[in-house]
Amino acid sequence: MIISFLNQKGGVGKTTLAINVAGELARKGSRVLVIDGDPQGSALDWAAAREGEPMFPVVALPRATIHREIEQLQTGYDHVVIDGPPRVTELAQSIIMASDLVIIPVQPSPYDVWAADEIVRLLKEYSIRKPDLVAAFAVNRKIANTAIGRDVAEGLESFALKVFNTSISQRVVFAESAAAGKIAAEIAPDHPGTREVTDLTNEIMELAA
Repeated sequence: MIISFLNQKGGVGKTTLAINVAGELARKGSRVLVIDGDPQGSALDWAAAREGEPMFPVVALPRATIHREIEQLQTGYDHVVIDGPPRVTELAQSIIMASDLVIIPVQPSPYDVWAADEIVRLLKEYSIRKPDLVAAFAVNRKIANTAIGRDVAEGLESFALKVFNTSISQRVVFAESAAAGKIAAEIAPDHPGTREVTDLTNEIMELAA
């Protein structure tokens, strides 16, 4: 399965979600490849920070030919996770064409809800060419013990796309693990953030089934 994380709005935590979901899939025994489709190369930087054996390979491919190259790239892997660019460009369109499932991370902010319109319109356009394409919102960087995450989920309902039940909270463990080139589960397996990633990954797999 090819899972991409896309949103034209920067700073929503696409790389954090992509890396941690990929890591959770690898922990479950899947063979995972991460494609860094962001010209900023954040996933590649994450991989370079790691000491020792990688959990999964990360390759940089920030060009609008991913949909043509993906068949060869995915050979030997159970899942490919693509970290997308922070703008709707030809590269983002190529990633959509390559994907089975597009996850749209959104922060609990009305600005993120308003900004989601462009990517949703693009996904609907491409669903004509890819009728099996699945897309869903993931609320990310939620402030723990606040209602705003729930309010944003309700605001996203107008787009007629699934909103995952699991929200990922803003937690220091994600920054600490990223600095070491690791996922949250490696440095804090019992942390609430780790459990959130596990729950989100399970929802992703159920949606894709």
